[in-house]
This record gives sequence, structure tokens and C-alpha cells, in this order.
Amino acid sequence: MSSSISHRATILFGHGSRDPMWHKPMQAVAERVRQIDSHTQVRCAYLELTEPDLPTCVAELVQTGVGAVSIVPMFLGVGRHAREDLPQLLTELREQHPLVEFHLQPAVGENQRVIDLLAHIALSD
Repeated sequence: MSSSISHRATILFGHGSRDPMWHKPMQAVAERVRQIDSHTQVRCAYLELTEPDLPTCVAELVQTGVGAVSIVPMFLGVGRHAREDLPQLLTELREQHPLVEFHLQPAVGENQRVIDLLAHIALSD
């Protein structure tokens, strides 16, 4: 296995929207990740209504030599998309890319740090 296969990437995964302004917060998070760690490849991918979708995003990363992908569901609530659609997509991706290591993080809304930060924001003036 070549050393390029060890490259890692993070995909911020959201629902998607027809409204072009909807993407701005996710793109801002991606840009902040790049500022924090310039060696991390970070991309945004979407379930529907917005491109790229998750399979396209993964395929593009694999073409660049990425061998490990961390998927971060950018959902506050854990609805059907996070509980059912994303795990099904992940199963398909693992079948399509058997040499790639996939790690599915919990939805951001389940992260205690996010919950604490939102509570502090809610209490601020």
C-alpha cells in the first residue's frame, strides 16, 4: 500500500437546501477546520438538494489518495436522515471503497461541547 493511501479527510455532512445561503455555516466550519489544521482535507457533502452528494465527495477524495474518511453529521437533531439514511449510505460506501477506512462520528447535536456552547449562546445578551 502506498504512503498516499494514509491520507485522511473529514467530510462535514448536511441535509442540503435549494437556498444558496444555507451552505454558508457549513462552509465556515470547513474553513475553520482548514485554519486549525492545514493538513486536513475537509469537504462538505449533502444528502439532497445540494451538490456534491456523499458518494461523489468520497469518490473524489479517494481519487486523490485518501484512505481514511471521517464523516461528521452536521445535524442538531438525530432524525431519520441521521438514524437511517446516513448509515445506509455508509454501508454502500464501504462496499464501493473496501480499502478506505470510514469513521462515522455522532451528530454534532449529540456532542456535549456543542450542547454547552449553545446553552451559553442562549444565555448571552
